[in-house]
Amino acid sequence: MNQDLLNELMQITDEEKIILEQQTKVSKDLYTSNTNFIIESEKFLSKDKMIMVRKHTRFVDFPLHKHDYIEVNYVYNGELNQTVGGRQITLKKGELLLLNQHIEHEIKACAEEDIVINFIIRPAFFDFIFSFLSSENIVSDFLINSLYNNTQNGQFLYYKVADVPAIQDLIGKIIEEIMHSSTFSESSIKLYMGLFMIELIKNSDKVERKEEASIHHYLIVESLKYIEDHFKDASLYELSDQLKQSHYGLSKTIKKGTTRTFKELLQERRLVKAKELLDGTDLSIGAIVEQVGYDNISYFYRIFKGKYGRTPKEYRKQTT
Repeated sequence: MNQDLLNELMQITDEEKIILEQQTKVSKDLYTSNTNFIIESEKFLSKDKMIMVRKHTRFVDFPLHKHDYIEVNYVYNGELNQTVGGRQITLKKGELLLLNQHIEHEIKACAEEDIVINFIIRPAFFDFIFSFLSSENIVSDFLINSLYNNTQNGQFLYYKVADVPAIQDLIGKIIEEIMHSSTFSESSIKLYMGLFMIELIKNSDKVERKEEASIHHYLIVESLKYIEDHFKDASLYELSDQLKQSHYGLSKTIKKGTTRTFKELLQERRLVKAKELLDGTDLSIGAIVEQVGYDNISYFYRIFKGKYGRTPKEYRKQTT
């Protein structure tokens, strides 16, 4: 354990001072603008960020709530007592819990020595993760159900991995990069998170809740991986041939599983890639349009502005 980081995390925050001095309950306004207690990522994440870590507020019970993001609870020191989907769980030091945005949980007040790190992750962050994952595993199944399940089933994965050095090391590195960011922190976090997911798959024997992957799940994961790898010239007909599915049947499966069509998923990936190229390269806009698979620059301008609220030229000018 990094003792300097632990000392930093042990410091009493302004929110915790108010709780200790006034014996108050959780101030919901700090976490949500909804009447229902659904914690909002916008309260902690700026619009250009996909992931951050936040120390869980101690000394107060958190009533039943959901999130509009995927959360990872990680116990850095001490323990965390909570009820998740009606089930009581005590997370020990080094253990972690993945919760999707549909699961309800309530948390008992942490003592001073209980240091819990909450990873707040926008669902869109996991788009690139699918290229790292094999089709049939508990993590990709969890992500599919979290990101694309229109039934909104609550789901969690409880990992007892305190004795797995690779996972502990990666979590430590992610925390360090987010809390003490540098020029390359964002890229490092993405790489560490990809490796983290792979390590979770490798240690699936240490997860307490398992669900079997279905053929439906397999087809969705393979479709998302195909779009990630072949976004420039992706074709539903080519994909259906590769998966030995009918074009019509695969189209229905994708729509049912993700609530979006193949074309919509492909367009989303192309626009994200175009935005990355505008941010990170000096390529001309025409060259970027070609690289992401479009041959009609006027159409590209229209859909880019529809998604981001400004033209590619305006976007590049405002971010440089």
